Amino acid sequence: MTGTTATRVLVLNSGSSSVKYQLLDMRGNSRLAVGLVERIGEASSRLVHTPLQGGEGARRERTGAIADHAAALKAVAEELAADGLGLDSPELAAIGHRVVHGGLRFSAPTVIDDEVLAEIERLVPVAPLHNPANLTGIRTAMALRPDLPQVAVFDTAFHTTMPESAARYAIDVETADAHRIRRYGFHGTSHAYVSREAAKLLGKAPEEVNVIVLHLGNGASASAVRGGRCVDTSMGLTPLEGLVMGTRSGDIDPAVTFHLKRVAGMSEDEVDVLLNKRSGLVGLCGDNDMREIRRRIEEGDERARLAFDIYIHRLRKYIGAYYAVLGRVDAVVFTAGVGENAAPVREAAIAGLEELGLAVDAGLNAVRSDEARLISPEYARVAVAVVPTDEELEIARQSYALVHGGVNA
Repeated sequence: MTGTTATRVLVLNSGSSSVKYQLLDMRGNSRLAVGLVERIGEASSRLVHTPLQGGEGARRERTGAIADHAAALKAVAEELAADGLGLDSPELAAIGHRVVHGGLRFSAPTVIDDEVLAEIERLVPVAPLHNPANLTGIRTAMALRPDLPQVAVFDTAFHTTMPESAARYAIDVETADAHRIRRYGFHGTSHAYVSREAAKLLGKAPEEVNVIVLHLGNGASASAVRGGRCVDTSMGLTPLEGLVMGTRSGDIDPAVTFHLKRVAGMSEDEVDVLLNKRSGLVGLCGDNDMREIRRRIEEGDERARLAFDIYIHRLRKYIGAYYAVLGRVDAVVFTAGVGENAAPVREAAIAGLEELGLAVDAGLNAVRSDEARLISPEYARVAVAVVPTDEELEIARQSYALVHGGVNA
């Protein structure tokens, strides 16, 4: 447990060649600084840092080679120190790390030790693109501040409350258990934060409401949340399952992979790249930016129109499915980059669902805002809302609560 004067949390989201970071003060959930290091390991590395203490300050940039994550975090520490927010500050309570896959073992934020690191490493086969990068960031931060609590907050944790009927695939149980094959779900910190904020918007406690959360970014997922607990989610063993995404196919007949290997002569790696990087919206029309797709539709582009229609069709299927799973729905909530900003997506996804008590008010839907808000008309039986996600704040809250509560989940 940290001292009572330590109220700051540094949140790190480490990718294979990038580090996103935010420094927050939990006394008022205020951001002190935000930044991004990208293209780590290249000659064209870039660090963008923005101090926010006492109002947004001048953005600073560094360019030039940053060799590895250790050098990246050292550069981040230097930028923070220049603002009087150095990592050696006694006000720093913890460093919170986003970890994509926690399997079944981690259902809550966890203080990181050697055993936790080993378990995250054991999960690399089911998260080969994410967990290795997360581990690199954790080990680098631990080397910089070995005395400070380092907390792992897992994307999968919120979904560990799914019943076995939703989490199990219908394959041989022994094979599934031997190889950890089941539905884990992702974007959990976002779904947790947004479902709780949606309840607040409705003036109720999370335990009182049933919510369908639609996290629509380049990666996209849906969840059914009953009384604050996830009971189903669209992503599965990996983030490939579910909705149509920017570059991922989402749901697909698994036999397609066998067909591509037999008929097209594609290797496993080629099929992997196809489904994860050359499918979804970019595979259908060549663009994964919803703004560009909408522009093309307005110009009469039929490929863009078809891509949009397929995207919406899958989204509506999941809304209907999760309505059935929950039985009673109090709100359908849009979040993340597309969900928060693309009014045509929200309108199209809800259109025709009036019999389910869902409707969108065109005027409210057209308003752009950074605030959580209802976009459904007063007469609608089920609320439709836009709730900006804040995964960094959620990670900071969970990390701070853990180190100050003194309980390791």
